[in-house]
Amino acid sequence: MHRTKVRVVEDALDANNTIARANRDDFDREGVTVVNLMSAPGAGKTSLLEAAFRAGVADELRVGVLEGDVQGSFDADRLAHLHVPVTQLNTGGGFGGECHLDANMVRSALPEVPLADLDLLVIENVGNLVCPAEFRVGEDVKAMVCSVTEGEDKPLKYPLMFRSCELVVINKIDLLPHLDYDLEAFQANLERVNPDARQLLVSARGGEGVEEWCRWLTGTVERAAAAA
Repeated sequence: MHRTKVRVVEDALDANNTIARANRDDFDREGVTVVNLMSAPGAGKTSLLEAAFRAGVADELRVGVLEGDVQGSFDADRLAHLHVPVTQLNTGGGFGGECHLDANMVRSALPEVPLADLDLLVIENVGNLVCPAEFRVGEDVKAMVCSVTEGEDKPLKYPLMFRSCELVVINKIDLLPHLDYDLEAFQANLERVNPDARQLLVSARGGEGVEEWCRWLTGTVERAAAAA
């Protein structure tokens, strides 16, 4: 029974990876760089995107967002007000909805995404620190947001998520004076899990680090273009 269960999981991931490669072929064909942006619920993914768009990233790049949510269009509505093309992808239905986006969900939404008009597509994944890290969607890079309100031990409790990412944005640093939070301990835990991850200290609300976040987004597109 145990071996059967493992086989099912392997088959599911193999099927997902096949579809992810098809997605990636479509992205490459259109010259679109794709960032899979992940986090726990409430870490600030949407706020960071809003901050980047207000800071002018959408003036330098043709940017679109594929918004993954269990229900509703709250985050998509916030981004659409900034005149960025947003495609909503809800996973709701059945028992509450899926806790992540997989490659097939993304593929089902691609007909609504204007790939030919984009340089960068940000896939804002469902808020969850477990499942999104396991499923490729055809992205060039994975990045995640971890807010200082989540505690210093998150890299040790959810190592796959932190290990899978090229970039970890440490958000809400404006709250540090008001929290019993050891930033150095968090960074040490992150380095234990993923010593190669780039770290950005950011406050989407206060603006600290937003310029560097924008440079990372534009640089990711430049690196992908140079490698093509």
